Amino acid sequence: MTAPAYDDGNIFARILRGEIPSHRVYEDEATVAFMDVMPQGPGHLLVVPKAASRNLLDADPAVLAGLLPVVQKLARAAKAAFAADGVTVLQFNEGAAGQTVFHLHIHVIPRHEGVPLVAHSGAMEKPEVLAENAAKVRAALAAL
Repeated sequence: MTAPAYDDGNIFARILRGEIPSHRVYEDEATVAFMDVMPQGPGHLLVVPKAASRNLLDADPAVLAGLLPVVQKLARAAKAAFAADGVTVLQFNEGAAGQTVFHLHIHVIPRHEGVPLVAHSGAMEKPEVLAENAAKVRAALAAL
């Protein structure tokens, strides 16, 4: 079965075009990272390639090659910014695997020992909290 074509109206494509605001923490020629508006923990980031890819299964290998070093950099920054004990890195492919936005993205979530992830409830975090958390990540990136 062939996967559906990429939909350039998905929310991440719209964020990349600046049609929807986001709390960006990192951007280069190929990648953008921003705060998840429905975080599963403080400091939950999304790392998104600018290239149109539904997910890992249809992404150009060159896009993937550039994406993982950025994920690593942001995982280090998020861990430092939130004095975390570890970092969860998640990536879902197709609806059956839990993907809900069909633009390749990787979740980076700082973790503290004994603190479970919050379920995605559909409730959005307050913009001021997202802005504060984004500032923490940007400061940690600058210190790397």
